Amino acid sequence: MRYVSTRGGMAPQTFTQILLGGLCPDGGLAVPEHYPQISAAELADWRKLSYADLACVVLQKFCDDIPVADLKALCAKTYTSAAFRTDAITPVKTLAPGLHILELSNGPTLAFKDMAMQLLGNLFEYVLAKSGGQLNILGATSGDTGSSAEYALRGKRGVNVFMLSPQGKMSAFQTAQMFSLQDANIYNIAVRGVFDDCQDMVKAVNNDAAFKASQNIGAVNSINWARVAAQIVYYFRGYFAVTKSNDEQVAFAVPSGNFGNICAGHIARMMGLPIARLILATNENNVLDEFFRTGRYRVRPSSQVAQTSSPSMDISKASNFERFVYDLVGRDGALVKTLWSKVDAGGEFNLAGTPYFANVQEYGFVSGSSTHADRLATIRRVYQDYGVMIDTHTADGFKVGLEHRQPGIALICLETALPVKFAETIREALGRDPDYPPGCEKLESLPQRFEVMDADADAVKAYILRNTGR
Repeated sequence: MRYVSTRGGMAPQTFTQILLGGLCPDGGLAVPEHYPQISAAELADWRKLSYADLACVVLQKFCDDIPVADLKALCAKTYTSAAFRTDAITPVKTLAPGLHILELSNGPTLAFKDMAMQLLGNLFEYVLAKSGGQLNILGATSGDTGSSAEYALRGKRGVNVFMLSPQGKMSAFQTAQMFSLQDANIYNIAVRGVFDDCQDMVKAVNNDAAFKASQNIGAVNSINWARVAAQIVYYFRGYFAVTKSNDEQVAFAVPSGNFGNICAGHIARMMGLPIARLILATNENNVLDEFFRTGRYRVRPSSQVAQTSSPSMDISKASNFERFVYDLVGRDGALVKTLWSKVDAGGEFNLAGTPYFANVQEYGFVSGSSTHADRLATIRRVYQDYGVMIDTHTADGFKVGLEHRQPGIALICLETALPVKFAETIREALGRDPDYPPGCEKLESLPQRFEVMDADADAVKAYILRNTGR
């Protein structure tokens, strides 16, 4: 399996060659030259596998330059009941016939990002141990990616983590998860701005080829292909959990900010998983919903990004969306480069009325958005009707999922985080505190360690240089 850039300017590379990096040299994102196709026999065999073994066979399709025995050992080391608090790793909670929640938040940081990030940490350590190299991870987070990355990479040999987050715009629990870490290789930077400012800083540093090379800058954000590949696994797992045979179709409802989570579902569908619909849910920052309804991709300036009660989706510029558009326009890298030159210049593009936009339905996508009032109502409804407490982002997905539910097709709503991460909104919705998992009760009272910085790429480069001694 070889990887190319969505913008057409990178020679094909192997999985391990692209593993440690972020953006491709031409500013695009790494994608496989083709999506592997899963036969009916393979699908039948995979139904019986444990999560770790399923992860191994799925990932083998994408990283054939890692020996199978090594990959199997990495998956077995990652997906354990000790790390994910359950042997099932991603158990399904059935609320009613044909209505399910896929639990993805049993990992160390109580968010779905752990599903990929725990594996990524082990992959990084594996590759660096072979090369003897050093890696400086630079990432941006709107809430969950940062803590998942830091918990996956804390104490790892050969890796430093520099994580940017928007100052004062994450929940208190999310902030405490990150800023309370005292590991010497973890550096938290609170940026005066919004998430898009943080993401733009990461891209600016990545686009400085000389600095990126001299400092060995790597990525853990969802632009990292290995994260997307690891997320493909739980779509297969969820499908197997709610169906009896591979003749059945399902729909997945996915809260989406950066498009990485639902991009993995798109790829699973392209591989042959019987997915009838991929239901994309946004919050008030509804750039993606607007595209799937109208064909217009209109990134908003930072000043127009709303601060909401599902803060991990307070994103205007979806970094993974480029991967989907690459498929949508027939894998035409030159066209993608043209479209994103408009986006990168602060503009927009519109595919309405083109044959490309007509393909959206063929890919199974539908979309909708949710508001704070919707979130509260959905959290109350799920708690009252089913005795299940869900977080704000999962509520966005649940609400939009029900709007697009089809008769006779099971709906699987992807859980994105545990309610404790958004306690203030849970109290507003239910009049009670969420349950704290063991060991998290005093997290918000721990001492915090972080640096405050303006939204300035040069400032973050100087900070990296000061702390790596290069």
